[in-house]
Amino acid sequence: MVRVLKTVVPVLALVAVAAGCSSSDGKDEQRLTAQRENYCTQLGAWQKARNAAGTDTPEPSEYDEVGAVAEDAFLAMRPLRDETVGGGRTLAEATVAAMNNSDSEAEGRVVQYCGDVGFETLTR
Repeated sequence: MVRVLKTVVPVLALVAVAAGCSSSDGKDEQRLTAQRENYCTQLGAWQKARNAAGTDTPEPSEYDEVGAVAEDAFLAMRPLRDETVGGGRTLAEATVAAMNNSDSEAEGRVVQYCGDVGFETLTR
């Protein structure tokens, strides 16, 4: 009986650890997907606000709105900031360049990033 317990207990412990790892991997993947969706949603909201403000002579309140929406996008980008978007840029670098410098290439990269992660319909 003691021999059986010596064999069974380590096996059960290993199974419990393995089950815990796969469970946390699934939660990590869900969290990453939710973060990406949030970022792409905020990026799309920023594009919409920026485009609306740029159609005619913008009111000062429109600039404030674009700035507030950009801030939301920056906050959504933070947990993803180190993901690569090509051209030697990270998501953080491309987002900053697109929003602060009107860099159309950088904007194209972050839009492509959203497409690559499955949220292309959330951006313009």
